[in-house]
Amino acid sequence: MIHSISDVTNPLRTHRLLVVDDEPRVRDVVARYLQRDGYEVRVAVDGPDARHSLVDFMPDLVVLDIMLPGDSGLEILKDIRRLGDLPVILLTARAEESDRLAGLELGADDYVVKPFSPRELTARVRSVLRRSTPRAAIEQLSFDGLTIDSARHQVLVDGTTMELTAREFDLLLFLASSPGQVFSRGQLLEQVWGSSTDWQDPATVTVHIRRLRQKVEADPHNPRWVTTVWGVGYRFES
Repeated sequence: MIHSISDVTNPLRTHRLLVVDDEPRVRDVVARYLQRDGYEVRVAVDGPDARHSLVDFMPDLVVLDIMLPGDSGLEILKDIRRLGDLPVILLTARAEESDRLAGLELGADDYVVKPFSPRELTARVRSVLRRSTPRAAIEQLSFDGLTIDSARHQVLVDGTTMELTAREFDLLLFLASSPGQVFSRGQLLEQVWGSSTDWQDPATVTVHIRRLRQKVEADPHNPRWVTTVWGVGYRFES
């Protein structure tokens, strides 16, 4: 069991990345490309190895294969999410759609489908790290019972702090910055995930909207803030 994960990132040091995959070739290629991109990288081959590295290495992001010997990547992701919002990118096989959706439900920030280009993965890593690093902006959005503070990377509902992942926070902030405007899932993928829709699954947005509602809405099935415009997309109601 993981006992603690630091959620404090020093912007002056190199980002630490943990790569968890039991396939030596995949693990080594991913690590090599990430090191070329300037990251400090540690590798793990299974669940116990990954859990030890999470505490000992304290990574800023985890690249996590779903199919691992013993505990699956989803079990490791559950442990990570019980303790905080450490960014996680899943590596999945093309046939594992149900596992990809399960990973998103558990709070994965992104996923890359095998076989993949190492350059694509490094681009996803840069994107997730950029979006998970607290911004220096002092913008604060306040509504009736909801406050979004981008400087503190914090969301409060009726004065209570909500534990959102970096991606959930970015999604809420983006929608709330344009109240009343409807965004399609494709637009949200481009604006929040920073990707085109030619490889990302629009279901990614659906899953994150559902998770976001579970955290900020009093009644997720009858949302007050993040509403659905059927056949079009989603909008934030001010």
